[in-house]
Amino acid sequence: MERAKPEERERLNALFAELCAIPSPSGQEAACSARVRAELEGLGLAVEEDAAGNLLARVRASGDGGEGGAVRTVLLCAHLDTVPHGDTPIEPVLVDDGWENAHDAILGADNKAAVAVMLVAARRAVERGGADIGLELLFTTGEETALLGAKEFDASKLTADFGYVFDHATPIGEIVVASPTYFKLVAEFHGQAAHAGIRPEDGRNAITAAARAIANITSGRIDDETTTNVAGIEGGRSHTNIVPDNARFWAEARSLDPRKAEAEIQKMVGAIHEAANHTGGGAAGDGIGCDVDVDVDVEKLFVGFRTPPDAPELVAAERALRAAGYEPSHITTGGGSDANALQVSGFPCICLANGTERNHEPTERVSVAALEGMLDVTFALMEEAAT
Repeated sequence: MERAKPEERERLNALFAELCAIPSPSGQEAACSARVRAELEGLGLAVEEDAAGNLLARVRASGDGGEGGAVRTVLLCAHLDTVPHGDTPIEPVLVDDGWENAHDAILGADNKAAVAVMLVAARRAVERGGADIGLELLFTTGEETALLGAKEFDASKLTADFGYVFDHATPIGEIVVASPTYFKLVAEFHGQAAHAGIRPEDGRNAITAAARAIANITSGRIDDETTTNVAGIEGGRSHTNIVPDNARFWAEARSLDPRKAEAEIQKMVGAIHEAANHTGGGAAGDGIGCDVDVDVDVEKLFVGFRTPPDAPELVAAERALRAAGYEPSHITTGGGSDANALQVSGFPCICLANGTERNHEPTERVSVAALEGMLDVTFALMEEAAT
């Protein structure tokens, strides 16, 4: 394979730093999107934008697929948004041969390292009059908010045979072959306010009900495939002399086995209703009644996938990684990516690790070697996926 040239590596690093410095928390991707669009249109590519703000561009293949063959098209995908970083700016700086933020906040390598790689790869394909394969370049919005953009994207627009999402903050070479099904739950408790010192028996304490429910929910790792988490609680009154009549909490369950994820959510719902209906009595310390109303909302935010070992997209990725000097390894993950949303739509797609580190943390970084290494992997994919 032909590795990245010095000028391509220089362009990659400069573009990456420029993109990271453009704030783009979920829902506020417009400025970053405009920069990406300008880069694509500067290459002469037409850019489609949908109602969710997703960008799609195509580089047509220059080859004919050989005797009796058809030219293959491959999708490359990355997301434009980042997690929030408040008012803290992002100023990319090089420290010990790696990119970091000079300030105490995220860098944005998740996922702008991949965005920059895709743009430089597109430039090579265009400047050489096309590629041996067709490329479709998808830049999504709202990935950090439960894959919002990718779920809104109309995958029927894609002509690619399969695709790659560059979005896993682990060493290059890791291929995500299984990702979980993910449920979110919100429980809202509605009690009855009363004077806490004069008529407490007339009140129905929503916080007590919520606390009882949470105490009966397992939060953490359930098994090798399954996790749950109670993530937050709010409600109550600002004064201690009022029995609180409102409380809510939110939680999640996810598993590589969708049946297990659903089973954990059902356990949560059961614990919530049992706590809301509790009327007191029983064992010591269990005498305070709740008897409140409760609304429970459960949403399946994304669906998991498993990739068979002989899938063409997996085989091509393994070849490309080896060609670029990386030994491929198969991993499972407890997180999701745009690959989950694309898989649900029937489009075959896998997620590749892109060598970034400590995503979503103030110490987030990516080494120059990993950034440039992922560009070599992408060039290799453009060759290996064509065969």
